[in-house]
Amino acid sequence: MLETASGLYANLGPDIMRRLDALALFSEDGDGVTRRFATREHRQAAEMIQSWMRDAGMTAHMDAVGNVIGRYEATTINAPALLIGSHQDTVREGGKYDGAMGIVTPITCIGILNNAGERFPFAIEVIAFCDEEGVRFNSTLLGSRAIAGSFDKAVLTTTDSDGKPMAEALRKFGVDPDGIASLARPAAGILGFVELHIEQGPVLEEENLALGVVTAIAGGTRMSAKITGFAGHAGTVPMARRNDALTAAAEAILAIERYCSSAPGLVGTVGRISAAPGAVNVIPGEAVFTIDIRAGDDAVRRQAVAAVRAEIETICARRGVRLAVDVFHESDGCQCAPWLMDQLEAAVIAIGQPPKRLMSGAGHDGMAMARVTDVGMLFVRCKGGISHHPAESITAGDAALSAQTLLQFIRKFEPKNEI
Repeated sequence: MLETASGLYANLGPDIMRRLDALALFSEDGDGVTRRFATREHRQAAEMIQSWMRDAGMTAHMDAVGNVIGRYEATTINAPALLIGSHQDTVREGGKYDGAMGIVTPITCIGILNNAGERFPFAIEVIAFCDEEGVRFNSTLLGSRAIAGSFDKAVLTTTDSDGKPMAEALRKFGVDPDGIASLARPAAGILGFVELHIEQGPVLEEENLALGVVTAIAGGTRMSAKITGFAGHAGTVPMARRNDALTAAAEAILAIERYCSSAPGLVGTVGRISAAPGAVNVIPGEAVFTIDIRAGDDAVRRQAVAAVRAEIETICARRGVRLAVDVFHESDGCQCAPWLMDQLEAAVIAIGQPPKRLMSGAGHDGMAMARVTDVGMLFVRCKGGISHHPAESITAGDAALSAQTLLQFIRKFEPKNEI
């Protein structure tokens, strides 16, 4: 008989929420939660996560890039592992649940299994990835790339806003960047990777569903566009004689919005823009802005990137300004493994919830992990679909349902191949 939120595990949801509240205290000043990679707040959160892992019956350590890894041993030594996890970093002034829920929930579940004396033919590793968001160094999925063997050591030379190189920041943080290459896991030792995460969208709430099984993670391209015009006096240069970089950028941004509204599943965002020299009485001579284009279909995304760039080039040529575009992040979409989707869906049904499958428009560590193993994801409803914002919210009831689903999934887990 399955436990329910009102039965044996009545405190499951509140316990998860208390831990999420505790992690949220490790934040830089400001609204919401800001926890950047390789900072004091990252260290504080990592130490708390390790203590929870040990209390739950796992061995725990921090690796050379700043991931925290807890291992719950199998009934036999050196058994392959089912990996479960999410990220411990946040965006600036984000919410309590993005990433953190996918760390706290499996730790809580392992504690329940350990207290019951349940072990399996496979080990379970809970991973708190160090840097999925890429806020500090503009390099996403650092922790999962290291484990998947796709970490690009060139990013160690990138600098943060204070000019500090990543390698130096890691050493100050207390880990050894020279050891990152050795973190790559052989595929033979991994049975699969599963991530539990808030949806970050409105679909589940609109359909009155607590949980959803993810079918795919959209691929994404991120670019920085720099438009260079000619600064001039705001009062003396006639409108027809201007080479205004900011108005060219404004037209370009509207073109991005127009094109990315033309196809289902395609989205485009300009999230950051700056203009120079930035004086109220000076025509902007330079404008720099970011472009983020995502789609579940990689062919659709690549076509959109090419079309958007061509349109911006046309705009800039007509306005007499110069354009430079730098692609600083590109990731292909990730299809979730059908066998993992089926087992996650069976777990959802087993706890009495209706099944639902949906795509993720947001990027996740599974995109990197797919290089080395099959991946699956379970989404949890969030209020209003709001995420990357202090108003991000879930309920204790949904937290309990997600934990019960994960427990059911682990207890009934059948590896794709014989162990």
